[in-house]
Amino acid sequence: MDTAIKHDVIIVGGSYAGLAAGLALGRALRKVLVIDSGESSNRQTPHSHNFLTQDGTAPAAIASIARQQVSAYTTVSFLNDRVVSAKKLDSSFEVSMPFGESFTAKKLVFATGIVDLMPDIPGFAECWGKSVLHCPYCHGYEVRGQKTGILANGDSGYEFCMLIANWTSDLTLFTNGNSTLTHEQTARLHNHKINIVEDQILKLDQTNGYLSSIQFKTGRAELVTALYARLPFQQHCDIPQQLGCELGEEGYIKVDAAQKTSVSGVYACGDNVTRMRTVANAVSMGTTTGLMVNKELVEEEF
Repeated sequence: MDTAIKHDVIIVGGSYAGLAAGLALGRALRKVLVIDSGESSNRQTPHSHNFLTQDGTAPAAIASIARQQVSAYTTVSFLNDRVVSAKKLDSSFEVSMPFGESFTAKKLVFATGIVDLMPDIPGFAECWGKSVLHCPYCHGYEVRGQKTGILANGDSGYEFCMLIANWTSDLTLFTNGNSTLTHEQTARLHNHKINIVEDQILKLDQTNGYLSSIQFKTGRAELVTALYARLPFQQHCDIPQQLGCELGEEGYIKVDAAQKTSVSGVYACGDNVTRMRTVANAVSMGTTTGLMVNKELVEEEF
C-alpha cells in the first residue's frame, strides 16, 4: 500500500518550465510541491530575449517574478533541495532528498533541463551564454554585424553558417582541426565570403566572459567578438531514466503532445525534451504540462 499521499503533483525543477507548470496547477487548485536546487543552465546569461513583455530582462529576474506569482497560490509550496531518487508506488510516486526526507505525489513532472558539456578550451566556459552563444534567435540581434565566429565542422558547420549569415556578413567558420566540409560546401561558403579556419584553438581571450580574440596553437590570433557553438549535452537529472522514461536518439526525454513520458504518470517539459531552447518555449511547454496533468487527475478522480 502507498503511504499517505501529501501532494497531487511534485515538480522537479523550478525554473521557467517548472514554474509555468506550477502556476497552471495552482490555478487548478492542485496541491503542488516544486523542488529546485537553483542550478539553471542559463544562470550566467545576462539577458533573455524573444519572450514577449520580458525582452532584454535578466533570466534570474524573470524567474524571481515567476516564483513570486506562483507563490501567491496557497496550494503550491517550494523546497530548495535536490531530488536524489524516485520510485513508483502502487498509485503514486515517492521522491527522496539527500538526507533521507521523502515526499509522495500522484504525478511527477520533470523540468530538470540539461547540462552543456564544455570543450577543453580555456576561456570557453567563462564566455558561455555571454559572448559564446548557442542561439541566434536568443542573442543574434545583440551581436548583429559584428565580427563573428562559428565553432563547428562538417554538415553542422555548414548549416550553422547559413543560419548565422542572416545576422552578419563578417563571418568565419572555425573547424578546430581539419575541415570535414564537402568540396561543394566549402565552395559555397567561400562564394558567400565566409572564411574557413582549420587551425586548432589554444584558448579564448576574454574579459569577464566577453570574447576579444581566439588564440591558435600555431601562435597566431584572430579578433572575434561573438562565437556560436552547439555543444553536446547530458540530462541534468537521470532520475527519469531510472524510472524507465525513454530517451530519443539525441538524448532528450521522449514526450507526446501532452508532455507525457513513456512512464504513466510522469511528465517532462523544458530543455530536457527539446532542442528549441528558449525561455518562451519552456514557459509554453510548462503551461501545457500543468493543464494536461490536471486533466489526467480530473479524469481519474471524477
